[in-house]
Amino acid sequence: MLRVSDDDAGAFEELVRKYHPRLVRLMRAIGPSPELAEDLAQETFLRVFRARERYQAGAKFSTWLFTIAGNVARNASRTMRRRHEVNEVDAPQSPDDNPGAGILAGTALDASGLMPTRQVEGDERAEIVRQAIRSLGERQRTALMLSRFENMSYAEIAESMELTPKAVKSLLSRARVNLREILQAYMDNGSSPVEEQE
Repeated sequence: MLRVSDDDAGAFEELVRKYHPRLVRLMRAIGPSPELAEDLAQETFLRVFRARERYQAGAKFSTWLFTIAGNVARNASRTMRRRHEVNEVDAPQSPDDNPGAGILAGTALDASGLMPTRQVEGDERAEIVRQAIRSLGERQRTALMLSRFENMSYAEIAESMELTPKAVKSLLSRARVNLREILQAYMDNGSSPVEEQE
């Protein structure tokens, strides 16, 4: 990023290549709609480029990047609420669109060649987990994604979300409890947790 701040276009391309997949995955989870993830990731990189001259190497670059990403996602959510836009297709359609739920639901099914019914069950579980993650509040979802899928420490998440590490720990604890509660109906009787909450 220091090279980018000196207008090194090659360094910026390198940052985009390195962080783009992670940023898109994060935006699918914390943005207002998974379909907007690519656009929000591009908007984040545009803001990074615009702020290049003001960048100061204090924290890790990824922490700074994810702080900007969180702001972009919040702004997009506010804009969508103001416009009262409703997205008919709320859930990702493929495992690639999944913000990590495939890992939670068991990615071994995809490569195992198991019976088709087990594959369908695995896909169903992944979709249920995706819905459960998306039903969390924005802050809980963001903290969970940064912790679980970006492997950020409490301190890094706190800096990225402008919270204290203690607040992040509490937020993650509540997110896990809420996920457990949301998924309990599915675990008990196979019903969709999102249907139960509506």
